[in-house]
Amino acid sequence: MYFDEMKIGMSVDVAPAVIDKGKMIAFAKEYDNLPLHTDEEYAKTTHFGKLIAPGVMSFMTVWAKYLEVDFFGSELLAGKSTKIEWHKPVFAEDVLTGKATITNLVKRNDKNGIVAVSFDVYNQNGELVLTDVTEAIVKCRLQ
Repeated sequence: MYFDEMKIGMSVDVAPAVIDKGKMIAFAKEYDNLPLHTDEEYAKTTHFGKLIAPGVMSFMTVWAKYLEVDFFGSELLAGKSTKIEWHKPVFAEDVLTGKATITNLVKRNDKNGIVAVSFDVYNQNGELVLTDVTEAIVKCRLQ
């Protein structure tokens, strides 16, 4: 979708994404090797009581589902920024769902604009686990 076709408030539901325990531990060992993510015995001694998923992995699991129905398609030129906030821990086998909503549009020039997409992500209990605002540079329809 071209920048010119987008409207603030447009939204898409993100399909459920399951946090697979094996993938979670493998991701953590490679990118976020903390015992809270990788050592079950250690995790039992924390106030969480069990392993928690790395935050970035939780977001990327939902992001992959969003890309199946993203707003931009081939009109995406580049990502610009992202700001993730984690509100509650995500555990193995949690099922994350969410909504992506266009929350800001700034036309840069005749060729492109910046689109802000806000994500609200919930676990299977309806608890908000993370929010994110990602900005992307998107083509304008050439006239």
